[in-house]
Amino acid sequence: MTSPSKPAGPLSTSGVAEPRRVSLATRFKALAYGAVFVVLTTLVLAIQWPTAGRYALTVGEVSPADIRAPQSIEYISDIATEEARQQAERRIADVYEPVRRVRSEQVDRARDIFALIDALRTDATMPAEQKIKAIQELPDIQLDIADIATILSLDDEAWARVKTETPSALNVILLGEIRDTTLAQARRRVPSYIDLRDDEEAAATIALVRALLKPNMLPNQERTQAARDDARNAIAPQTSQYAAGEIIVRAGDLLTARHIEALDKLDLYQPGLDWWKLGSAFLISIVLASIFGLYIFRPGSEELASPRRLSLLLALMVGFLLLAKLMVPDSTVLQYFFPLGALTMLIAALLGLPWMLLVTIYFGVVMGALASNPLPVITYAMVGAVVGALVVGRGERTSAFVRAGVAIALANVLVVAAFEMPFNTLDLTGHVQLFSAAVVNGALAASLTLIGFYFFGAIFDIATPLRLMELSRPNHPLLRDLVTKAPGTYHHSLLVSNLAEQAAEAIGADPFLTRVGAYYHDVGKIVRPHFFVENRAEGVDPHSQLDPWSSAQIIITHIKDGMELARKYKLPHRIRDFIAEHQGTGLVRYFYHEAQKIAGPEGVDEKDFRYPGPKPSSKETALLMLADSCESAVRASRPQSREEVDEIVRKIINQKLIEGELSESPMTLQDLEMVRQVFVRSLKGVHHPRVVYPEAARQPQIPSPNASGESPSLPPPADEAPLPAPVETPHAA
Repeated sequence: MTSPSKPAGPLSTSGVAEPRRVSLATRFKALAYGAVFVVLTTLVLAIQWPTAGRYALTVGEVSPADIRAPQSIEYISDIATEEARQQAERRIADVYEPVRRVRSEQVDRARDIFALIDALRTDATMPAEQKIKAIQELPDIQLDIADIATILSLDDEAWARVKTETPSALNVILLGEIRDTTLAQARRRVPSYIDLRDDEEAAATIALVRALLKPNMLPNQERTQAARDDARNAIAPQTSQYAAGEIIVRAGDLLTARHIEALDKLDLYQPGLDWWKLGSAFLISIVLASIFGLYIFRPGSEELASPRRLSLLLALMVGFLLLAKLMVPDSTVLQYFFPLGALTMLIAALLGLPWMLLVTIYFGVVMGALASNPLPVITYAMVGAVVGALVVGRGERTSAFVRAGVAIALANVLVVAAFEMPFNTLDLTGHVQLFSAAVVNGALAASLTLIGFYFFGAIFDIATPLRLMELSRPNHPLLRDLVTKAPGTYHHSLLVSNLAEQAAEAIGADPFLTRVGAYYHDVGKIVRPHFFVENRAEGVDPHSQLDPWSSAQIIITHIKDGMELARKYKLPHRIRDFIAEHQGTGLVRYFYHEAQKIAGPEGVDEKDFRYPGPKPSSKETALLMLADSCESAVRASRPQSREEVDEIVRKIINQKLIEGELSESPMTLQDLEMVRQVFVRSLKGVHHPRVVYPEAARQPQIPSPNASGESPSLPPPADEAPLPAPVETPHAA
């Protein structure tokens, strides 16, 4: 159940409560909770634990001991699979394609070179060094200085035979396949294609042919990669297996990647601290904590940052955070059992929907960081969590938890079906496991929520709807005592509860809390019931034997007595607020005026006649104060018209407002106007004018039905006769 907001501040002239900023002490406490929140979130996201029985080893490190498998295991080895696929890739040679233009291009290139050399050979004016340099600078061809000198020294007939032989040999050689990997081999075979007897002519021809040779087969990267991909994909996933007790790695052996993988699969591997991962987790935790801080530290949110609420929130989140760390990582089915819906339903019912949405976002991020396949897991968890929280509402009935469990199960099944369609990603057993987990998750969430509702409601003293329902039953021991020892007070409490509940519905306060709080607000009168007019026998006034000071203290003490009874019967603190605050710091006017008659105005200390307070700090307790005063005043005054009722109610509300009794509550002037209208309508219906009948002559007669067929109302009972007390203080009469 959502606890009502604490006051934001005194009423402004516009009728709107002015927001009051969160105090420095409250901020400090909230920041302390936030620091714990950040540290825990960072550790969960960044560190693998528990570490007992694990080995913090790395590839290439020497094993300190014989490490054995604790149980039999067979798993798909990513390392072995990758090694096999890499071997298959390496077995595929590069795919080459012929470049048909190479032979003709190189023959034409030879002719161009011959033309340049011819020009140099006939130029008698150019020094031999410049001719050699000019030939060396020819693009795409490399000749040694000795070979160039030989070419330039040949006579014309010899040069003519070289020019004839070179294209012929080049043409023949390029008819075969030459790759970049076989080019050197092809150049070594050039002499076998030369048919010249003169050594200088042959040497020049061999040098020119070798310089002009180039690959006529080039690799096709796309076809090569496609062939290697086909070979890689043809390799099935490789499995590894170990029997229980089998040695994975012996002492003194160097650890390989396969060893580390086996240790990891057997949950024996403890990875080293990854500082980058730790920093990333810390930043994520800071961002998430900042979101919570923005909500908590808004003006007027003092109650949101209360230690009680933050302790409850932190306890729930820590528990489920540890559970998520154990269930979500590296699991296929177990993560689908994680009951996030239980947490969100508890948060929604105990702290409110805004908190539920923040917690859902938080765990969506955490599960995304922990899960190996985050999208389906996050969607599954968050959809079920939100659906469950919206269906359970405030958890006012046990049936609400059943409906929420069914809704979560249905939402889970739909999400699993959406991600698993067309149901070909797992075998039949896998599908059955996932859908079974989805259904069990709903039942688990509902069960944990119902248990947590009672447990956390008692531990953190929260007035949950189920707890309020128990308190509202007439067989509650304290209510039984009230009925037995102070029946008039009990009847008055019922009337006040109906009145306050209707007003709470009208202004958006908590009606159920208001009703139950009204039941218990006057339980302190059980201690001295006959000192209060509603329980007093006719003609008996115990105050007539007391002085005004003693009488006032007896009246005021019913607040203290009520608080002691509330602690004895372990009433929630929100119910105790109704007992402590329903009179505020008001004045017991009747006995105050009586004391002034005795001692004079100057001889009476007003503090002796005021309730100890505190003033109402919530809409619910403020409504009870107004309903209590208005109901008693109208009952005492017996108004005969709606206008008279309206005048009494308006006078009391104005008096409470002027005296500052509502200054600590979040009530606005608009709320007070709506409350006045509800009170007038309800009180007019309860305290309507009654028909007066003539006294019977001899024997009492049973009233006969009136013209409308209804029996007329009986005369009012004696204890509803006008009281001598002023309207403002019905308790004093």
